[in-house]
Amino acid sequence: MPTFTAPDGTELAYHLRGEGEPLVVLPGGPMRASAYLGDLGGLTAHRRLVLLDLRGTGDSAPPADPATYRCDRMVGDVEAMRAHLGLERMDLLAHSAAGSLATLYAARRPARVRRLALITPNPSALGMRATVEERLAVARSRAAEPWFEKALRALESLLAGDGDFDLACVPFFYGRWDEAARVHDAATEEQTNEEAADVYFSAGAFDPDATRSALTDLAAPVLVLAGELDGNPHPELARRTADAFPHGVLAVQPGAAHYPWLDDPELFVRRVADFLRTPA
Repeated sequence: MPTFTAPDGTELAYHLRGEGEPLVVLPGGPMRASAYLGDLGGLTAHRRLVLLDLRGTGDSAPPADPATYRCDRMVGDVEAMRAHLGLERMDLLAHSAAGSLATLYAARRPARVRRLALITPNPSALGMRATVEERLAVARSRAAEPWFEKALRALESLLAGDGDFDLACVPFFYGRWDEAARVHDAATEEQTNEEAADVYFSAGAFDPDATRSALTDLAAPVLVLAGELDGNPHPELARRTADAFPHGVLAVQPGAAHYPWLDDPELFVRRVADFLRTPA
């Protein structure tokens, strides 16, 4: 298992899967070990995945200062990884909460990004989040599902701030609530550093105006891939996210939710692999 040292001395681990040109991958959660990404639906047939375990997750060591779990404080980790890999410019893929980390990295180090793929990204770094009404509207589009009524009540309670996360609403995160989805979700608690997750989006992490201004220097093509059935980001929010980048494009995967490589691996891999061949 390869490792490198972050600027503050924290030892960080990453995992290599597949062959070919490297694609650096940042996991979401927030603060979930990269194991949940698997081989991204078979993307390893096209690229060598370099999957970072963020500090305090997976095989990476916890930092001496827990405040460094904040999203903006980990931009230096991404840059240290690029330098460790010896890449002048890198292709970068980020999922979910890591969309904000990748966005901050692109804003601070635009010359180091060759291509950027944001998969169902959280756009908090741009000052955007899905509203309660938007999330519920997407959820209600799934009223024909057998689990819908119980899941909707749980989601409404969560979004109203009436209680902790209820596992009953988990099916909304998957395009198909089948055995593969259940197995994938069952690993969430073990793979997630909850202490770190509480810090990730904490106050001071983002300056959206400064980030948007800095992104005007980003020459790299950017793919924002949304799931048709995902509530956060829903396709319209994903479109606005793509519009924040000078060379951003939107793709909406039919029938997919928050983990599109599970919902239709072939379609997901084809779309992302095509993007990674974009001239840059």
